Amino acid sequence: MALFNVRGGAGDITKPDLNARPQDNLYLAVNSEWMEKAKIPSDRSRISSFDGIDLNIEKNLMQDFADFADGKKKLPEVPNFEKAVELYKIANNFDKRNADGAKPIKADLEEITSLRNLADLNLRAADFYKNAFDLPISVSVDADMKDTKVHVVYVGGPGLFLPDTTTYDNPAAADLLKVLQDQSENLLKMAGVSEADAKKYVEDALKFDKKLSKVVKSSEEWADYPAMYNPMSLDEFESKFDSFKVDNFLSNLFAQKPDKVIVTEPRFLDHVEELLNEDNFDEIKGWMVVKFINGVAAYLSQDFREAAFPFSQALSGQPELSSGTKQAYRLANGMFSEVVGVYYGQTYFGAEAKADVEDMIHKMIDVYEKRISENEWLSEDTKKKAIVKLRALILKIGYPEKIEKIYDRLQVVPESEGGSLYSNESAAAVESVKYNLEKLNEPVDRTVWLMPGNLVNACYDPQRNDITFPAAILQKPFYDLKQSRSLNYGGIGVVIAHEISHAFDNNGAKFDEFGNLKNWWTDEDFAEFKKRTQDEIDLFNGIEYGPVTLNGKQIVSENIADQGGLTAAVEANKGENGNMKEVFENFARVWANKQLPESIKTQVSVDVHAPGPERANVQSQCQEEFYKAFDVKPEDGMWLDPEKRVVIW
Repeated sequence: MALFNVRGGAGDITKPDLNARPQDNLYLAVNSEWMEKAKIPSDRSRISSFDGIDLNIEKNLMQDFADFADGKKKLPEVPNFEKAVELYKIANNFDKRNADGAKPIKADLEEITSLRNLADLNLRAADFYKNAFDLPISVSVDADMKDTKVHVVYVGGPGLFLPDTTTYDNPAAADLLKVLQDQSENLLKMAGVSEADAKKYVEDALKFDKKLSKVVKSSEEWADYPAMYNPMSLDEFESKFDSFKVDNFLSNLFAQKPDKVIVTEPRFLDHVEELLNEDNFDEIKGWMVVKFINGVAAYLSQDFREAAFPFSQALSGQPELSSGTKQAYRLANGMFSEVVGVYYGQTYFGAEAKADVEDMIHKMIDVYEKRISENEWLSEDTKKKAIVKLRALILKIGYPEKIEKIYDRLQVVPESEGGSLYSNESAAAVESVKYNLEKLNEPVDRTVWLMPGNLVNACYDPQRNDITFPAAILQKPFYDLKQSRSLNYGGIGVVIAHEISHAFDNNGAKFDEFGNLKNWWTDEDFAEFKKRTQDEIDLFNGIEYGPVTLNGKQIVSENIADQGGLTAAVEANKGENGNMKEVFENFARVWANKQLPESIKTQVSVDVHAPGPERANVQSQCQEEFYKAFDVKPEDGMWLDPEKRVVIW
């Protein structure tokens, strides 16, 4: 008997089935052959369409970096690029890294281990923050959500050892923490800490982390972006602290203390005195030591790199550590991401492709406007405001015209002048903290890009109301000048409209055309939108994917964007009398994915996106045109009864 009304189609979507029909499981029908042949590289935990492109980009750029470093290639005229190459050379010199051992971190480790008591931490907390050490409180400067022309201070809790608060309730948590415990003790001993001290630091760290895990936000809570915005006067904020001298801390961070802060985690603040006090001092210190040693080990010798791998391996399932040369490229790319992205865009991205993609974006915006105008559940007033927001979208395609100022400030000290990989990474982190804190009294720069040109991704920024499409994603299977428009609509067309849809998802819908947190909806319209949002939550909630069950609430904003993205791409293709099968087939193709079970567990615990295969099938099941294109009947595996299909945009 055929299965029907199955969200995600019939069969196990994580296992290839060469006999699958698109009517029963679109994703498997399109991708099973690829799934059979695809091999996950030994230094990765998955392979997907995104990763396939990324591997090619990495291969090309690694070769370029090797040639620049050897002098076989002339350095490009991209500002600060020579610094990236210098860092690559330092990172790739394993003779020196191995000879140095733990020497580069000794002084910084001593800074933390020499802490005597909470009074001492209070005196030095601002310096620790400015030197980019982990503290059990987070501070950052960003645009004010309610007035995005100016900056404001955001304060919340720190990050945990495990990926998410929910991971701690998992039966596997004890095993994961044991791996971290053994790894941390080993690293500390390698760094010259006595066995007894190493054991004590790690034991204390795990106790403190457990306390934190009960009060910091879960991934599901972070997925509600506007819920971060809890403004508080400085007096009220400071009154929540007693033992930790937060007034001192802020006075030493900023030339002039802010008159208000935005609290991102109210629950953390309510419990802050229970966490940051003299009784907990040893635990806080142990936690800082463990955070530090695990954070810096990768910048040291090969021995340290290998000793710091087990915990990451336990979370991802990745069989092997990446090669030293690959790490050298990744570190250079990491520190100088925008610089490398501009080089990539100028070298590998054509003007013709940029013009064609820009044309598609404008087409998608037109389709979106038409859909909003013809929408049956919105009032005229809300429609007008939605169209104003749509038309105000700022487009960022390929790579930025100018490189952000931070890159002029980052310096790389060569080995000949005493520089080590760790000292350079540390100096860059210090400069980044300084740069961020100094923004407080500066206007917001709306031209800044959130993604570099060589990243295979795209994004919407609700606070700038802009959409970014890096050059890297503008290639097959997402996009190709030579493939049919229908295939492009199923790939980059959906991606474009997905990012536009974020302006109207459950988070984006609360921001206006200038990126300010402001309600522009009528009460009736928003009530209907919330009802449809709940339908989208229910649509994905509880779907079993390999070893996990999906949390509909955590992934709802991305699912709303997928729904809007696919609908607009289908509409655009319809308007051009394109081949509808090609749209859905390429939509399924871009989500091709093969992943290790450990990696699936970790990803699903923190990611706001549904796993790609489920995105492909469940969203297609909600499209009327899918049923027509493939003649899907009620007895087929991909059938969902019309009342179960969710349409928002």
